[in-house]
Amino acid sequence: MRAQLLAARERFVLSPEVSSAQTLIVQELGQIIDRLEPECLGVYWPMRSEFNAAPLWHDDKVGTSFSLALPFVRREARQMHYRLWDGAPPPLKDECGIAASDGAPVTPDVVLVPCVGFTRSGYRLGYGGGYFDRWLAANPHVTAVGVAWGVGEVSEAEFAAEPHDQPLALIVTERGVVA
Repeated sequence: MRAQLLAARERFVLSPEVSSAQTLIVQELGQIIDRLEPECLGVYWPMRSEFNAAPLWHDDKVGTSFSLALPFVRREARQMHYRLWDGAPPPLKDECGIAASDGAPVTPDVVLVPCVGFTRSGYRLGYGGGYFDRWLAANPHVTAVGVAWGVGEVSEAEFAAEPHDQPLALIVTERGVVA
């Protein structure tokens, strides 16, 4: 299923619809972040056709009153934590080869979580490492907001959540908010 969803996402980001979809998600996420009023927003550096949330903190019209943080993965320990980030292109890569910050460790109060796939009940399918699920289980007070292209939606019958899967508070797509 993951390979099929990634292929659908790759096709979608090459379509003419992606520009308006990007705008819709940025608008919805901006409103949600304004309501949540985070002190520190955990974000991610987009890869493999993921939604790029950078306009939320790079747009001069948007006044950000929160700090930013990027995840940092330790592959051998199978752990993830966040590090403060200044919003500039990340200076290094973590142990999984993902762009990361060299800032101080921090625990954001709101995190944006990329989704390969998702269900309407708030469960996500990622890349299979379980890093976000373990981090969310260890930090239940954090508000987790999934971000996905609508082509990633799967039915509950197609994706049955497992005991280790952590539901997200909500998931934002260009088709609206679910969960």
